[in-house]
Amino acid sequence: MMCRMKGKVILHKYESKILKTNPLKDPYLRDLIVYLPPGYSHTSSKGYSAVVGLAGFGGNGKMMLNTDPLGENIEDRMNRLISCNECGPLILVLIDCFTRFGGNQYLNSSATGRYEDYIIKEIVPFVNKSYNVSKYAVWGKSSGGYGSIVLGMKHPDVFAGLADHSGDSGFEYCYIQDFPKAADAFRDVGGPKKWLDNFWKKPNRHQQLDAAPLNVLAMAGHYSPNPKSKELGLDLPFDVTTGEIRTSIWNRWLSRDPVRMVERYSENLRKLKLIYIDCGTKDEFNLHWGARMLHTKLEKLHIAHFYEEFVDGHMNTSYRYDISLPKIYSALSDND
Repeated sequence: MMCRMKGKVILHKYESKILKTNPLKDPYLRDLIVYLPPGYSHTSSKGYSAVVGLAGFGGNGKMMLNTDPLGENIEDRMNRLISCNECGPLILVLIDCFTRFGGNQYLNSSATGRYEDYIIKEIVPFVNKSYNVSKYAVWGKSSGGYGSIVLGMKHPDVFAGLADHSGDSGFEYCYIQDFPKAADAFRDVGGPKKWLDNFWKKPNRHQQLDAAPLNVLAMAGHYSPNPKSKELGLDLPFDVTTGEIRTSIWNRWLSRDPVRMVERYSENLRKLKLIYIDCGTKDEFNLHWGARMLHTKLEKLHIAHFYEEFVDGHMNTSYRYDISLPKIYSALSDND
């Protein structure tokens, strides 16, 4: 069967009031991409389900549209799923939350900006005003998966479902391995601020040796911001001189771990129509252990969810969207 129907991609330039004063002086005029399914009608009385897509670390929403000669970009994937009756007509909302720290955990932070408010208080209302949307889910991979489960559990009044693909969780396993590498990098140049300044001066910012210090800075910016700190307005979870773990700061990180958060937000999670979680059993950042912890916690709390493991790693996993996006559509369409 040839599946030929095509949706429409619309690019907005959204000027954010919330991000205008962000401490990193990152752009507040941002790309906002909306995919409309084939046959979209602005006057349909039923309204459409929309999915807010959160990019992984180092990415933004626009990157999901990049041509992939070995696979599909998100536009081609949605066209195929809808045309072949594998998924109903979903609207996709792809946002840009990239920061000078290399990515985003989609939280409000005095070190990075109010990105949680940006999504909840600006993007969702703008889409509601501009398009025929009746309900929302949130979906993403890696840092985007983290953002999806955290925003989903905190805002069940906005999001009726979530999909967390290989999201950050089980922080002891996924982050601590980066601490010694980051400590070396910061100590070598005289601190995290100097390191970050040097990083952005490099002609090649894709070197593997920079991954750990950049990731640590980004996570500290989201999990342990400190407006009184002269080092980028954040506290590191280790001492740069000795490498010793700073327990009070590390505990702040742990309080943001979805594995620790589910009990606090258990009643909110029970309100959701879909909680989808997956991970690869060979995840290079050990995120499969966090996913298993999360799955086990949800089971013990008797919170309904869908959990699946795949025999692969952290990269090139967008084929899993063939499972999550139809599930989102189906869950959000129940009882319509």
